Amino acid sequence: MKILLINGPNLNMLGNRDKGLYGSYSLETIQDQVVAIGEKVGLEVECFQSNSEGDIIDFLQEKSAESSGVIINPGALTHYSIALRDALVDSNLPVVEVHLSNIYARESWRHISVIAPISLGQISGLGYRSYGLAMWFIADYLKEGT
Repeated sequence: MKILLINGPNLNMLGNRDKGLYGSYSLETIQDQVVAIGEKVGLEVECFQSNSEGDIIDFLQEKSAESSGVIINPGALTHYSIALRDALVDSNLPVVEVHLSNIYARESWRHISVIAPISLGQISGLGYRSYGLAMWFIADYLKEGT
């Protein structure tokens, strides 16, 4: 079984962005952590990051048939991308939304997620740990089948 780990705009800049909000780990380090957890639980993880909404949707459409779940940090697309939301719904895969920062402790426009209502759950505000927790959760979810 394969999990798609998708990261949206500007997440390629982790480690260089506001470390108070996003921490000091690079995206590569976070992805390596998730891949290692996947290996422990017998799941393959395919990582993808793009600053382009269309590229993310194309990736999801190309890979969903061969995948079992999605962990996604949509970045700013969280708040407005109905196209990404629709692609996630059309994938028919279980989705876990993650954020490094606590989006509810930030600007009010960040409190809205168009992805959360179609996700199994959302993990935010726990820094790089959000990703690892999402991976452990989705592995358990797939194992249980609920």
